[in-house]
Amino acid sequence: MPERRILSVWFPRLGAERLLRRTGLDADVPFAVVRDTGQMQVLCSLSGAAEAAGLRVGQPLRDAHAMCATLVTKLQNPHQEAVFLASLGRWAERLSPWVATQPPDALLLDITGCAHLFGGEEAMARQIVEEASLFGLTSRCGLAGTVGAAWALARYAGAVPGADRSGDAIDQEARATRSRAAKRRHWERGGAAPVAGVSRSNSTPFSIAPPGQARTFLSPLPIAALRLEEEQVAALNRLGLRKVGDLLNQPRGPLARRFGRGLLLRMDQAVGAAPEPVSPARVKPRLATRLTLPEPIGLIDDLQAGLDRLVPRLCQLLADQGQGVRKVRLEAWRADGSMGWIETGLARATDEPDRIRPLLAIRLDEIDAGFGIDTLRLIAAVSEPIQHRTAAGHLDATAAARDRLARDTAVEDLIGRIGGRIGLEAITRLHPASSHIPEKTSQILAAAWSEPAGDWPRPATPRPLLMWSPEPVNAPDAPHLPAAFRWRGRAHDLAEAKGPERIAPEWWLDDPNWRSGVRDYWQVTTGQGERLWLYYAHGGTMSSGWFCQGRFA
Repeated sequence: MPERRILSVWFPRLGAERLLRRTGLDADVPFAVVRDTGQMQVLCSLSGAAEAAGLRVGQPLRDAHAMCATLVTKLQNPHQEAVFLASLGRWAERLSPWVATQPPDALLLDITGCAHLFGGEEAMARQIVEEASLFGLTSRCGLAGTVGAAWALARYAGAVPGADRSGDAIDQEARATRSRAAKRRHWERGGAAPVAGVSRSNSTPFSIAPPGQARTFLSPLPIAALRLEEEQVAALNRLGLRKVGDLLNQPRGPLARRFGRGLLLRMDQAVGAAPEPVSPARVKPRLATRLTLPEPIGLIDDLQAGLDRLVPRLCQLLADQGQGVRKVRLEAWRADGSMGWIETGLARATDEPDRIRPLLAIRLDEIDAGFGIDTLRLIAAVSEPIQHRTAAGHLDATAAARDRLARDTAVEDLIGRIGGRIGLEAITRLHPASSHIPEKTSQILAAAWSEPAGDWPRPATPRPLLMWSPEPVNAPDAPHLPAAFRWRGRAHDLAEAKGPERIAPEWWLDDPNWRSGVRDYWQVTTGQGERLWLYYAHGGTMSSGWFCQGRFA
């Protein structure tokens, strides 16, 4: 069986070059794609001319204009970038039947047993780079035996770890500073190590690691090539670990204790010690409809009229496919080529226009019309099957219609309306759970993705209406119910009591709240008329004593 071979194709300027293809701007004009973070606008993709001008990804737009007065910018459209990347994935399927997209700007191909059809691995990589160049796209390829190694070679092959400002660049400092730094480097004496940067010394468009040599090719690369978080990279740099080889040679135990098992997983995936499959996306039916307008619009009433035409069409498409929509997106394309959009979710999948239209209508004011909107597009972003079609006679059809009309969807519609404002995840409901522990008899589920609970199981003894975390009760440390006790700073006299009900902790789970051992619960009525739920903890890994956990109605 041939050894597994993975090809990673990275498009470092995908967002900018996609728009350059559409706008027809000269490639010599500095161009950047801008992302709105809410606080400011930052650069998220640059053309070659913009990079040559000294601009960088993540730089604030105001700073970029100060550095390059001729910079041309466009707002980012992440949905269209994802569609464009998916189209590139379909283009790459002629090279391998196993192609997956790596948003936002890369493809992953399993080319095991395919390279000889194109003249070998090097010829295949060169063909991909040349064809992408004909499309106006810059690409870099990395080929290795693992996903992690191919990803690293595509992005960091030829990169040299360095430092942005430290003793490694001491030639930038004054002569006296250089002499002192040569005698004593602070990070060697326990101080913080300098933050490492990355410089590229090789612009080769592809890099290939022969079978079994992934570790050798990874060792000289920066540790960022292991797909680590920026905080982890900075922390490892402060320890003086800047190359992948430095990290691979360290003891695994201390690394796991300090940085977590995720770091070890990334290391194992890169060298092939842990499996990482290539999972191509399944082909899903496109459930969308579009309305092209003869003149640009900008009024809410006009958007509402367009919505009235689009929603029935989308619902008909859903009904034909036997699908119901759970998340719907309305895209408004402006006359200048930019796009605004709104999304809303539903508590229950549906194909009924009257349940979808109000959820979008209440958010139409969030769309900025700009210079005018000339195209509206309604997309079922998330859908699921809602029914199975079966042949039925007149009686069955009449009964089904009666049940459908009698079904009350008011609660689901209310959840969808509120969820459009605060998010569907913020709306929850309780469901019964299988546990004899009082506070574990229910579980919290998202209301949009769960059905209302049926009949709740009744406990052997009544449970209080209000329950809280156990609070200490000032009473003698004895299992006998005290005649008087203090709780929440007040003295209480015992008037009536019922119990005890003994509840033991779940021995198969280590619950910190139940380390007090077996509990004896009492229903207590005080002289003031309060009905409390007290228990005596017999003691385990924690001390024994009396506690109050609830109040009856």
